[in-house]
Amino acid sequence: MSCDHTRALALAKAGQWDAAHELVQPYGDRNACLIHAYLHRVEGDSSNARYWYRQAGETMPANTLEEELERLADAIADQA
Repeated sequence: MSCDHTRALALAKAGQWDAAHELVQPYGDRNACLIHAYLHRVEGDSSNARYWYRQAGETMPANTLEEELERLADAIADQA
């Protein structure tokens, strides 16, 4: 079974942090790590967010949360 990245982002956009986090937490693929990182940014846990961005091979971006959510959604849509 694989992570439903689109669903995780929809949950995040709807403000359902716990549900989105629970969905991505078991997975270690790049997109799940990026979503996980974003969720920790939303939570205000920058240290944990940086960890998950590193797991995805990226550094934490200097964009807004709204911009990051859009970036992730666009990237995942492009992969579909």
